[in-house]
Amino acid sequence: MVSTSWFALLTLIPSLATALPFRLPADPVQQRRGFTLPIERRRVVRSGLQTRDDGLAGTVGIGDLADLFYTVAIQVGNVQTAVNLDTGSSDLWVMSDACKTQVCRSSTAQPYKASSGNSTGAEVSLQYGDSTSGTHAKGPVVLDTVALAGLSLPNQPLGAINDTDNSAVQNGGAGIFGLGFPSQSFVQAAAVNQKFSSPATTDSFIQNIGSFGPLVSRLAQAGHIEQPIFSISLQRNTVDVGGKGQITIGELPAGIDNSTITWVPVRLYKPTDGGLNPPSFAKNEVYPLRWEVPIDGVFLDGQQLASTNLTGASPQLSALIDTGNSILRGPKDVVNNILSTVSPAFARNSASPATFPCNTPHTLAYKIGGKLFPVDPRDFVSSQSQSGAKVCTASNVVSTDAPSSGSLFSWSLGDPFLKSTTVIFYYGNLTNPSVDPPKIGFVSNVPQNADTLLEQAVSEAQASGGLFESTVEVAPTASTVVTLSAPATASPTPAPSSTPKPASTGPLVNAQASASPSPVSASSAPSPSPSDKKGNGALGGVSLPSRTLMLLLAAAPLLFTLS
Repeated sequence: MVSTSWFALLTLIPSLATALPFRLPADPVQQRRGFTLPIERRRVVRSGLQTRDDGLAGTVGIGDLADLFYTVAIQVGNVQTAVNLDTGSSDLWVMSDACKTQVCRSSTAQPYKASSGNSTGAEVSLQYGDSTSGTHAKGPVVLDTVALAGLSLPNQPLGAINDTDNSAVQNGGAGIFGLGFPSQSFVQAAAVNQKFSSPATTDSFIQNIGSFGPLVSRLAQAGHIEQPIFSISLQRNTVDVGGKGQITIGELPAGIDNSTITWVPVRLYKPTDGGLNPPSFAKNEVYPLRWEVPIDGVFLDGQQLASTNLTGASPQLSALIDTGNSILRGPKDVVNNILSTVSPAFARNSASPATFPCNTPHTLAYKIGGKLFPVDPRDFVSSQSQSGAKVCTASNVVSTDAPSSGSLFSWSLGDPFLKSTTVIFYYGNLTNPSVDPPKIGFVSNVPQNADTLLEQAVSEAQASGGLFESTVEVAPTASTVVTLSAPATASPTPAPSSTPKPASTGPLVNAQASASPSPVSASSAPSPSPSDKKGNGALGGVSLPSRTLMLLLAAAPLLFTLS
């Protein structure tokens, strides 16, 4: 539920709220400082890497290994476990002891005891991936206490998954921690539909973000964190180990000042484009669906690439910022252009791997907010097996589906981008986005001598038997837990939506979900058909937006320390 003090103040001075990079502080009694979850205790080893034939290959181990796996440790009820960080989806789910699928049986993580949570009577069915890859996760929605880095919230809705083929439950992982917007939350929609008998409007859905919303959204809505914000940066664990991976919630990360951040508005989705239907108390509102921003162009080695012809449902170029995606995904024509440019072998035969000399640096960059944000050359390359660190591949860049309703982005910028860039995600006003619009901030971490550092890393690998270094990360769990009271269930008084909406644009989906797994349906706005492989198959009543929730891979927990 929205904190009354700051919400009332924003109502009085909406123009000031819109101008500020952060929302005004919540009531001091209800807020606490932000906290940081760093990835630490790195152990460097030499490791041969498999060739990525599907963009998602690599050596799997405990912790963050081969730049494929980024997880955090959380406690769900009495179970301490590891879940994948995912800004491309909004739902928290964990494997339960009722899951007997092959991936669940092979998981080394301790399963969640399905009977320990309070049942909502609802179920959820989640689909992840695009048309080239897809997984599912199904199970009941329960309420239980969830603790993250010493911060605990009771009655958190989550999926206690009893049927999944998602790799998030392998290799020490037990599920997914979605950090997206409530409008993309199937768990919240299922819980709201069950409690309010599948309401015909989105009023109950939006008014109950503080009770049934995703974990960080609830923290922001209830004023338990100083600012409705989190940031993520990822360390590099292969080719040339370095960087500091961490997620900071509630405040800017240490060392980053607002003046150094390039802020860009998050794309808002109208119902006609697959976005959330506005509630009766704010009929003119347009809501965000996912962490998606417009991009001005794509550059390779300083040269702007031709625009894609595969615009699908969206002529505007945009990108999803997705930690749950271990690679970079883009339009097939642009990706083929990139691969053909860097690899003569691929240019001759597109069925061949896009190979090129490891010590030849290439910089892929995205122009966002008028500024170039490059992917470090060390994150563009992938080692090719048995090459002696002489031949690498550009397998970190692959094609994906064209934009469609509810999924209007052309690019999905995954972990290679987040290793090169600190990204700050600002929720703004979740109930009335026009009062305080959501935005994303970017700070490049790529050093000026990145080309030289790649060449040095290649030389060192060749001198070490042709093996690049990689890391295994171990993550002990945090101890101190501060319990926060659950937010009241009364509906907040909505703020007026008279302030101008961001001129940013384009579209996102219409919200609905259901208490039982059923084909996607919508009561008053278009949504993807059951055969749309890009969508999340779904739920009835409050129908939720669907889209590519990129295939996630699991890893071990990160070391959490309070700051």
